[in-house]
Amino acid sequence: MELLNTFALVTLLVSALAIIVLVLMQHGKGADMGAAFGGGGGSSGSLFGASGSANFLSRATAVSAVVFFSMLMLISYLHVANDSKLGVMDSSIEKATSQIPGGAAKGNASGVIPE
Repeated sequence: MELLNTFALVTLLVSALAIIVLVLMQHGKGADMGAAFGGGGGSSGSLFGASGSANFLSRATAVSAVVFFSMLMLISYLHVANDSKLGVMDSSIEKATSQIPGGAAKGNASGVIPE
């Protein structure tokens, strides 16, 4: 179970970084980081072709998002399945025993002080 949790956490981190990088590489309305990696203008000699960068980056971002949210659901399921305890409240609660005041007689445990 611990191995699956570690795998899910590592996959979650990798997919989060992939989403960040892929979103930064996509070109928007202005000049951004996407233009530096072949997403600018109509350069047919770029890495992804003339219009291939938008489709590839969009699909890769969508796949990374699906992986990210799937790993989030898996991690939450693993933690809920392992967390059947109530935490601090799960420990055994000691029953409160009636305490006899120091000056009272042990035979008179009713709590009434004799006059």
